[in-house]
Amino acid sequence: MREGSFIRKNLEKWKKYQYEGAADPDELAGEFTELVDDLGYAKTFYPHSKVTQYLNALASRFYLGIYRNKKEEFSRILRFWKTELPLTVGKYHREALFSFILFLSFSLMAAFSAAHDESFVRGVLGDNYVEMTEENIAKGDPFGVYKEQDQIVMFLGIAINNIKVSFTVFVLGIFVSLGTVWQLFTNGVMLGAFQYYFFARGLGWQSVLVIWIHGTLEISSVIMAGAAGFVLGNSILFPGTHKRLDSIKNGARDGLKIMVGLVPIFICAAFLEGFITRYSGMPIWLSVFILALSLSFVIWYFVIYPIRLKRSVLQQSSPNEQPLN
Repeated sequence: MREGSFIRKNLEKWKKYQYEGAADPDELAGEFTELVDDLGYAKTFYPHSKVTQYLNALASRFYLGIYRNKKEEFSRILRFWKTELPLTVGKYHREALFSFILFLSFSLMAAFSAAHDESFVRGVLGDNYVEMTEENIAKGDPFGVYKEQDQIVMFLGIAINNIKVSFTVFVLGIFVSLGTVWQLFTNGVMLGAFQYYFFARGLGWQSVLVIWIHGTLEISSVIMAGAAGFVLGNSILFPGTHKRLDSIKNGARDGLKIMVGLVPIFICAAFLEGFITRYSGMPIWLSVFILALSLSFVIWYFVIYPIRLKRSVLQQSSPNEQPLN
């Protein structure tokens, strides 16, 4: 093809690329691909032409735009985990504390009930689960339930279920927080009955060293999901100076931000349950190390770091004090 024909055929397209921005990243990538093809053709047949220089400059601009978008997207993700999520969590520490107290109270209530009623545990956990665990205890492997499934199948099933449960805890906060309270009640009672069952059979501390390998992250995340549910519910009950609709939008946004931040933690907990908890005979020091590491992360990221970050932001935003003359 002659150079003039090549230019006439593609000139309108190049002008569009140069002066009109792409509507979305997919369109930008498609335009960049076509531009690179045209540039390759021009370099092959018109290596010293001005059209080759023009296309090279235009392609370079596209490349820099794509690279900048990717860099900004990565920075946005990093900023979410480093700043946005911790500040949001710190903003709602009161709701998180309330969720923790409720969950702990329900768990202790269930343990107390189980201690005074032998049928309580079966009523909560179900006869099948209790009988299966009794058989495993008789075999000398009380935590054999964690070894019955393939690791990957177990990991995926637990991750999906945990995320489903946590989002249910959050979404039911729309019922003026009562739905969230109910979900914390059912999960707290289940944990209390479950934990008492093993303590009553002399396996309490062993169960802590095994089950809480994954339970530390899992239960902490359920409690934080409860906090997100209360954020949503309180936005309805206490709109403050905002219109109620605006308050609900803000509460839903902040609650959802917390939930998005919890998803990787639920996945990590599912990984530990699917791949690590099954090794119930691991050395005690290793189990304690995993527990301590998980608990330290939860306390630091959801309690200590948000407080420090909030103080830092306030100090940076407040005017510098002038010395007295």
